[in-house]
Amino acid sequence: MFQQATGYRPPVWPPADGDQRPMMHLDFQVGDLEAAVAEAVAAGATLADHQPSDNVRVLLDPAGHPFCLCRDDG
Repeated sequence: MFQQATGYRPPVWPPADGDQRPMMHLDFQVGDLEAAVAEAVAAGATLADHQPSDNVRVLLDPAGHPFCLCRDDG
């Protein structure tokens, strides 16, 4: 069930004391990282300022929830 949350504050990335922490986290494996980022951004996501590594991109959905696109090197 989903419902409107009065006083909703989007989570911050990376997590910081005193701020709303991420409430969920999804990782998606992709073959072409840059193409997947472009597709996610075209669908409304934004690229987070903080990026933890070269083979992962953290993006934020329109409500501010972070998710990761992970290059599948396997």
